[in-house]
Formats: sequence, structure tokens, C-alpha cells
Amino acid sequence: MSRWELEQVLAKREIDPAVAQAELDRLESVGLLDDAALAVTLVYTQHNRKGLGRSAIAQELNRRHIAPELIEEALAEIADDDELERATELAMKRVGQLSTYDDETAKRRLHGFLARKGYSSAIVRQAMDAALATRGRRGGVRFQ
Repeated sequence: MSRWELEQVLAKREIDPAVAQAELDRLESVGLLDDAALAVTLVYTQHNRKGLGRSAIAQELNRRHIAPELIEEALAEIADDDELERATELAMKRVGQLSTYDDETAKRRLHGFLARKGYSSAIVRQAMDAALATRGRRGGVRFQ
């Protein structure tokens, strides 16, 4: 929970603002409330577990009112290669679900899927190319 989120909870419970600020400051000083650590943790979980790209993660951090400089530092943890690798993994998984669609429809849906995950258009294009290159190749035995 970010400082801002906890501040909102305390305000809803009608805690005196001066008391709330003092308690927030105390929690920060003992390390129980740390927006920088929260930002790093969210970047890790949103990128590795949910497969979100930089822009979607930045949007989530902004929604939680994390300071812009902390967002930049946390997003620096994601290397460009890692982002491309994760987008390609997602595209490969998704392209299997699009096997019944024609090429144009599959491209459009795959592009939309990756864009909604917050990946830049350059990353989306590279991941799509890699995933669609494998689309025609199917392993296993084919019966006629």
C-alpha cells in the first residue's frame, strides 16, 4: 500500500489529519511504508507474473500516486531484452489460440492483445513477427 493509499484510508475513517500525517511519517521512518520498495515489487510482479509492459505498469504506479522519479527508477529494472522476451512469450502463447483465424485477423487481435498489455509498438511488432513465424509450423501427427 502506498503512502497516498494509506492516507486515503485514514481520511475515510475520519482520523485527524495531523495525527494521520504523524503516523504516516513514523511508518516511513521505521520502514513499514516505503513507496520505492512498493514500486520495485509492483514492477516485478506486474511484468513477470501478469506479463504487463512498461506503459501499463507506469499507469498502475501512477494510479497509486507513486512519485514519478520512483516510477522511473523502478521501471529501469526492466531491461529492453526482458520486455521483448516476455512479449514474445505472450505472443507465442496467444497465437496458438488464434489458429482458427485468417492471418489479418490474427495479426490484428495479437497486436491489440499486446498493446493492451502495455507494450510499445516496436516491441509488439517484433513479438508478433516472431510468433507469427511459427504459426504455420505445427508439430505432431496429422491425420487425413
